[in-house]
Amino acid sequence: MESFLRLHRRLACFDENLATLGGSLVALAIRLYIGWQFFKSGLVKISDWGATLSLFRDEYHVPLLPSELAAVMGAGGELLFPVLLLLGLFSRPAAIGLFVVNLMAVLSYPQLFMFECPAAVNDHAFWGALLLVLVAYGPGKASVDAWLDGRIRT
Repeated sequence: MESFLRLHRRLACFDENLATLGGSLVALAIRLYIGWQFFKSGLVKISDWGATLSLFRDEYHVPLLPSELAAVMGAGGELLFPVLLLLGLFSRPAAIGLFVVNLMAVLSYPQLFMFECPAAVNDHAFWGALLLVLVAYGPGKASVDAWLDGRIRT
């Protein structure tokens, strides 16, 4: 039993370093993936603003907002929040902002649930879950937030 405990103690001494490095790499991968998905969508929206306005008037039914304001807020959120996530700057607020954008996309486009292919809804659920991981665990060490935290503490 003593040898088992010694082995466990030796292996456990790496746990914190592995968790920090591994968690930071996972957070970076999530930030890059999610940021790119939403940023591409924002670029599509601003590439043909007339079509975007038409979609928000005719297809998307954002609750409580006029369609023009919803289009500006949606495109703006899809362009601003991903940049913040990619940098790891104000990461938790950016992840919450994208979570809201994602939630509004699902709520305002009920046709997502009528498609034969469930991938559209599944993508939004997956993105929402990844954003909640960033909210809960933060952006990791490879972020401007971590760098700023280090500067503040010294």
